[in-house]
Amino acid sequence: MSADEDPARPAARSAWRDVPPRQIREFAALALEEVPALAQDILRGIRAEYPALPVVLDDSGEPMALIGIRRALEGFVQQLASQEGRPRYHPEVFQEFGRGEGLHGRSLDSLQAIYRLGVRLAWRRLAEIGQQIEIPPPAMYELAESGFEYLDGLVDQSVRGYAEAAAREAGERLRLQRKLMELLLSERRSDTGAGSSHATGTGPARAGGPAAHGNLGERAARVGWQLPERVAVGVLLRPAREAVAPAVGQGVLLDMEAEQPRMVVPDPEAAGRPELLRRAMTGWSGAIGPPVALADAAKSLRWAEAAVGLMERGLLPAGEVLHCTEHTEALVLLQPEELIEDLTRRCLAPLDHCGPAHGRRLAETLLAWLETRGGAPEVAARLGVHPQTVRYRLRQIRELWGDEIDDPDRRFELELVLRARRLRGLLGRLGRS
Repeated sequence: MSADEDPARPAARSAWRDVPPRQIREFAALALEEVPALAQDILRGIRAEYPALPVVLDDSGEPMALIGIRRALEGFVQQLASQEGRPRYHPEVFQEFGRGEGLHGRSLDSLQAIYRLGVRLAWRRLAEIGQQIEIPPPAMYELAESGFEYLDGLVDQSVRGYAEAAAREAGERLRLQRKLMELLLSERRSDTGAGSSHATGTGPARAGGPAAHGNLGERAARVGWQLPERVAVGVLLRPAREAVAPAVGQGVLLDMEAEQPRMVVPDPEAAGRPELLRRAMTGWSGAIGPPVALADAAKSLRWAEAAVGLMERGLLPAGEVLHCTEHTEALVLLQPEELIEDLTRRCLAPLDHCGPAHGRRLAETLLAWLETRGGAPEVAARLGVHPQTVRYRLRQIRELWGDEIDDPDRRFELELVLRARRLRGLLGRLGRS
C-alpha cells in the first residue's frame, strides 16, 4: 500500500506489506478472476440506484461505464499484487466520464456518488476473498483505506475531464455569443425586431427581413438568449489590461475580445436593470447607447462609440459608465464637428475683430440672453455681473449683428453654436463672468 514517505523518519509499518507474498498473489489472482462478473454486478447495482443514468457505448457497442469499472478494478488489484507505491489509473476513461457530465450540464455530485457506490459493492466481494484465504483483518482494513484513496484518484481524473469540458463549453459559448453580437450590430443586417409584426410576416418587412430574423433567432437559441423587443449597446473602456470582465449577469451579451469591450443589454428599461448594471460596472467606464428596437442595435452602438470618443477627448465625464440618453445635448452638438465648426465660423464672424477675452464675454452674454429671453436683470443674474454691464454688452451685440439678431432662425443658429462652444469648455458656465 502507499503513503508519501518522509526521509527524515522511518516508514510507518504496513499491515498489508506484512502479508506473505504468496497470499497476496493468491488474493490478486482470485480478485482478477472475479473482475468481469464483479464489474457487471456493480453496473447493475448502479443502474438500480440511478435508473436515469445515460448509457454511453464505445465503438464496439460495450457500455463505457462497464469498461471503466472493469479497468478500475483491474488497476487496483494489479497494484495490490505488485505493491507499487502509487495506484495506476486509466485516466482516459474517467476523464471522459467527467467530460460527459460537464457537456450535459450536470454537476459531479452524482458521478462521485456513483463512484462511492461502486467502491462499496467492490469492497464486499474483496472482503469475501480476503476472508476466504485468511488475510488478517488489519491488512484488510488497510486495504479498505487504500480503496478509498484509489477512489480519490479516479475522482481527480473525472474532475480534470469535467474542467476541460467546462472550459471548452465556455469557449464555444463565447465564440457563438460573439457571432451573435456581430450579426446584431452589423450595419448591413436588415432583419426586424423580436415580437414585431415583421417577424411573424403579418406586416410590411424590409427586404430579406424574415430570413435574416430567422438566422438571428437561430444563433440566439444556440446560446440560450431570448430575443428582446429592445436593446441598448454599451462600449467599455478597460480600467486595466488584465481587468476581469464585469459581472453583468444572465442575459447581457458581453464581448471582452475587442479592444473596447462591447455589451448588448436586453430590455434596458426593465425594472431593476439600470441599478443592476450600475453595480456590475463599478470600476469601469464607458457609455451605453440609447434603447432601440432590436433591429436598430447598430444605431445604439454608434451613439455609444461617439460618447466614448468624447470621453477620451475630455468632453464628457470620465471614470464612469454614462448613459447616452443623459447626455443628448453634448452628443447632438459635438458629434457633427465639421458642420458645427463651419456654422460657428459663419455665425460668430462678427466677433472676429474683438479681442479674445472681450469676444468671449460677449459670446457668454449673448448665450445667456438667448437662453433666458429676458432683460438685463435676468441675464445679469445668470452671469453674476451687474445689469449695467449686461446693457453695455447687449448694445455692442446689437451693433455687431444688426437686425439679424431679431431673426428667429439666426437666433436659433447662434444658440446652437454657442451651446456647442460651452460644451467644449470654450465658454464659461452659467454664474461666472
